[in-house]
Amino acid sequence: MNERLAQFAAALRAAGVRVSLAESADAARAADVIGLLDPGQFRTALRATLIKEPADVKAFDELYPQFFGSVPAQPQPLGGLSDEERSQLQDAIEQLRRRIRELIEMLASGEAPSAEQMRQATWKAGLREGMRGNAQTQRWLSERLQRELGLTDAQLKEALEALRQQLEAMGMPSERQDEVEADLRANAEALREQISDQVGQSLRDARDDKRRRERVDALMDQPLNRLADIDADALRTHVRRLVARLRSRAALRMRRGKRGNFDVRGTLRESLRTAGVPFKLRHRRRRLKPRLVVLVDVSTSMRPVVDFLLRMVYEMREQTNRMRSFAFISDLTEISSVFDAHRPDDAVPRVLEMLPPGHYNTDLGNSLHTLTRDHMDAVDRRVTLIVVGDGRNNYNDPRVDILALLRQRARRVIWMNPEPPGLWATGDSDMAQYAPHCSAVLEVATLRQLAEAVDGLFTEIA
Repeated sequence: MNERLAQFAAALRAAGVRVSLAESADAARAADVIGLLDPGQFRTALRATLIKEPADVKAFDELYPQFFGSVPAQPQPLGGLSDEERSQLQDAIEQLRRRIRELIEMLASGEAPSAEQMRQATWKAGLREGMRGNAQTQRWLSERLQRELGLTDAQLKEALEALRQQLEAMGMPSERQDEVEADLRANAEALREQISDQVGQSLRDARDDKRRRERVDALMDQPLNRLADIDADALRTHVRRLVARLRSRAALRMRRGKRGNFDVRGTLRESLRTAGVPFKLRHRRRRLKPRLVVLVDVSTSMRPVVDFLLRMVYEMREQTNRMRSFAFISDLTEISSVFDAHRPDDAVPRVLEMLPPGHYNTDLGNSLHTLTRDHMDAVDRRVTLIVVGDGRNNYNDPRVDILALLRQRARRVIWMNPEPPGLWATGDSDMAQYAPHCSAVLEVATLRQLAEAVDGLFTEIA
């Protein structure tokens, strides 16, 4: 059961739900207390311990039946034996051959095989991660796995006959032997059900993973301007998964990179204090979390993709030391406080309501002017300025001079443009004028390109 709970928690994380190790442990304790006799209470307990946000309930409801839809019967420890009979049973088990002894001990204790036993048995049975198959494959693999664990009819019969011989020699009454055998057979059948269920779940997981990868690959290469045609809930679920993966990668880099570069001056100063004994190497402290200022174009031409882009900006905040966010159409508006006060499902609609779209009213030059006039304190040599937009300015003054000033003042200026490069110098696009004053101009026409851009951003900064 603990292994299944761990798999369920991992599936929730893969779906973008934040589940900590402590919450997984709480779920395991709740499952132990409540048990499986009341499926409703069991489900409620898992949901209470694993789900914190209303937006995550859908992922829980979709995944729960895959792991706990029909939980097989659990083996139970043998009961109803007197102390003398239990001693006789234990002595009889000790006299059996090792393989038979291990099988009887497992059945008598009511415990399922350990994770290591199952790993070895599944490997010997030929069940590999990612293997797919039909019902016939499931039966074949289940039978092979039962044989590896000694649970076939012939193996069980041999083990029970050997046990009865020992119990009879020790004087246990025949009717008590019948009861022991019946309990052991019941536990064996429960284990067989578990094995069949586990094999079936492995095959279903592999099939579902393949379909999921195919769907994700198709979605990742879908142009951003077509995302509006995709089911909104499905898109938000994928955004959460994508951001969770990027967040995990960024956190891993931070753990690996905490040490920083070798500090020659610091090392020499430290050694002078101790006459070089001991000689300790010092490292500069690294600033692993970047400081960002993000400007997002929410004009009419960007509306098909802006919901997704704002959610990405929202989720990026946790991997920054400090981040200030702005949105613009004809002028610049700071949205940091909205993101700080609300969850994304609330924050994004509020931002879009604050800046209703119009037609032909984008003025990026004026927005850059507002940034330097009212918020210049946000940009310094430690800050990376990110502009997310198509660079279309409705033939207004682009104020390239302001972007050049910001490039001198900021650590880097990165422009992420959802249009392909072939369109950057067409019509009212000022991208060709802005590009020379950027540290990098990145095409983010698809989800894959956007994910790579965000991931690369944290890689280079950290």
